[in-house]
Amino acid sequence: MNADHEAVLLGQSGSRARLTTPALILDLDALEANVATMAAYSHQTGLGLRPHAKTHKSPDIAQLQVKAGALGITCATLGEAEAMVEAGIAGVLVSSPMVTAAKVERVARIAARAEGFMIIVDDAGNAEAQAAAARAVGANLGLVIDIEVGCERSGVVSIDEACALARRIAATEGVRFAGIQAYDGSVQAIPSYQERQGSLTAGHGYLRALKERLAALGLPPPIVSGGGTGSHDIDRASGVFTEVQAGSYVVLDAIYHAGHLWHDRTHPFVPALFVATTVTSASHPGFVTTDAGLKAFATDSGPPILWRGVPADATYSFMGDEHGRITTADPADKPAPGTVVECLTPHCDPTINLYDRYACVRGDRVVDFWRIARGRW
Repeated sequence: MNADHEAVLLGQSGSRARLTTPALILDLDALEANVATMAAYSHQTGLGLRPHAKTHKSPDIAQLQVKAGALGITCATLGEAEAMVEAGIAGVLVSSPMVTAAKVERVARIAARAEGFMIIVDDAGNAEAQAAAARAVGANLGLVIDIEVGCERSGVVSIDEACALARRIAATEGVRFAGIQAYDGSVQAIPSYQERQGSLTAGHGYLRALKERLAALGLPPPIVSGGGTGSHDIDRASGVFTEVQAGSYVVLDAIYHAGHLWHDRTHPFVPALFVATTVTSASHPGFVTTDAGLKAFATDSGPPILWRGVPADATYSFMGDEHGRITTADPADKPAPGTVVECLTPHCDPTINLYDRYACVRGDRVVDFWRIARGRW
């Protein structure tokens, strides 16, 4: 999807710095390197990958991931799932419960036309509703039981409940027991690998016990899915999971750039996503004003990291909806009006959701614009 007023930039030398700002920049060389790194990791370790599209919300990126060997794509919303299915992607897993009548009907319609479609449940009544809707359209919907392991967001809270729900699903026409999901989002951003590992140990033991109980009932889970960018290497080492849902690795952000992600490698992935902003005023001593404020970044994880175009000691702060401030230690180093500065996003997922498109670049050239499937629920 090309923006008409910027189509002239495509392929032009230096066009990266001529984008209308704020602009969401996707470095395709870095993106492709991250896709290849995770694909090689998955192949070498035998750990499946069903990356989470809630990070990028892009069928273009999802297709790159699947082409590189991903089992499918995980989605947080039905709108994301519909966008992925419309792009021809199989093996979509919706990782949030869908309980209203309208959404249950949408789930069934997707399942009727999408190969390998699955959705999580943590409630018997919801499982029955999903089954009835699936039967009505002739679908065989995969139900994955969500297991609470520390996130305290959704998921059955005991092994007995999980086993009872698995047996009920297995005995119900229109649905199949597709496996279990477990995700602890509360530990993903802990910078220390060892500390994250310690926080996840109890959950891994719980899942191991659940798998054993299900196997004893003749219902070994076909998949054990979960984890994220912060935990995928620890989840692999546990031997509990068959696949992981890591998503942010594909573009990276300040959260994960600060963390130790692999036991033997701190930074296996490289930043691929930036917000470009322009200096609009330098009239004050010691700082300059930019055109990217609270509306240009997710603000739940602090300010962005200045990445290109300013001295290494410069810092960024928010100055309102439309404005940011760059402060330099030496007033003589402050950038002039018109200077384009690129920032590493503080939290990639909600920042991406603020934009309609990626400006895709290679080096200093804009080479394409990719649609972001936001505003779909």
